[in-house]
Amino acid sequence: ESCLLIGVGLLVGGIIKFIQDETPVLDTKLFFLYLLPPIILDAGYFLPIRAFTENMGTILVFAVVGTLWNAFFIGGMIYGVCQIEGTQLASVDLLPCLLFGTIVSAVDPVAVLAVFEEIHINELLYILVFGESLLNDAVTVVLYHLFEEFSHAGTVTVADGFLGVICFFVVSLGGILVGAIYGLLGAFTSRFTSHTRVIEPLFVFLYSYMAYLSAEVFHLSGIMSLIACGVIMRPYVEANVSHKSYTTIKYFLKMWSSVSETLIFIFLGVSTVAGPHAWNWTFVIVTVVLCLVSRVLGVIGLTYIINKFRIVKLTKKDQFILAYGGLRGAIAFSLGFLLTDEMQMKSMFLTAIITVIFFTVIVQGMTIRPLVELLAVKKKKDGKGSINEEIHTQFLDHLLTGIEDICGHYGHHHWKDKLSRFNKTYVKRWLIAGERSTEPQLISFYHKME
Repeated sequence: ESCLLIGVGLLVGGIIKFIQDETPVLDTKLFFLYLLPPIILDAGYFLPIRAFTENMGTILVFAVVGTLWNAFFIGGMIYGVCQIEGTQLASVDLLPCLLFGTIVSAVDPVAVLAVFEEIHINELLYILVFGESLLNDAVTVVLYHLFEEFSHAGTVTVADGFLGVICFFVVSLGGILVGAIYGLLGAFTSRFTSHTRVIEPLFVFLYSYMAYLSAEVFHLSGIMSLIACGVIMRPYVEANVSHKSYTTIKYFLKMWSSVSETLIFIFLGVSTVAGPHAWNWTFVIVTVVLCLVSRVLGVIGLTYIINKFRIVKLTKKDQFILAYGGLRGAIAFSLGFLLTDEMQMKSMFLTAIITVIFFTVIVQGMTIRPLVELLAVKKKKDGKGSINEEIHTQFLDHLLTGIEDICGHYGHHHWKDKLSRFNKTYVKRWLIAGERSTEPQLISFYHKME
């Protein structure tokens, strides 16, 4: 579907260029302010929380360490290739190469969503690749701004590197904090909307968009902010709003994100025709090869370390899908487009970025489905959870929490239980209206199913 939309974009762009010289380009403001938020909100609001929290450590390792490895490996190797005589690229410095490496290293949530939802991959692999694509935003944003500043300044000190590390924590945690505040505000507001049911869905969209904009204004991670807002708001809003409002929120978000996704891929095609391009065979081929090699090496190396700490190990098949599913997309293109026009290599960088996007979306995106079937990778089980499943899940959670307490080992079951008790005792009574705030977990699960 994504490939078809890019094809439509190329066709439309070609027709526009034939009729008139100027073709519309995927403007970065249009992308970051209007097209990206609906996709991220839809993903954050319907994020499978249990799978996400249970694999949080693995996701963070892939998102932070993996992205750093990709950025420095691709940037460093490209700089090395540029220094070889005969490539006509000797004028490219190290900092622009690292900046370029940062842009092409981030896995794109839009492309991952478009492809992975179609192939119905099992929940573990889906949440690992998708979680990585969401959380690597903070790393990419920080590295991008750092290298951009450094390439203008020309020098880098140890203090700058230290400030960069602090910057990463500020950008990511600040984004989460902003999202959490707006999420709690949205949940609190939904307590008082029982008389005006029509405006209930509006509050969800309004507070979410405000969270994104507030984070972007302070140069924090807008994506992290939206995810935090959606995750925190959802359980309380669903308990407060009517069934019609819930249906409206669900289908409007799905429709909105589908429209945005369609426009992004069409715009990618149109922007490709628009140019300007500076084609360098060596640079483009080396970039595509390095993107693949760094992804494979990163996944194999990190999985080797992660498997020492995981109970459910990541198999060779899982590693292959993780490496193969590292798709690049419109975020990389938009960051490339944001580069200042003074940078002499901008056209060449953009051409290479577009080639990487086309290669990952078209070649990897189209071949991942047959490969999943060929390798017999576990698919996602369809069907909603039953009361029986919920009882057994809760029973096992309590059992594991008890075992952890007896052992004196405070693992994630212990902290999850503490958080659940705190939520039940203090938070629910403030954010959920009426009797729903005190009802037992199984009853609320039954209401949700109903």
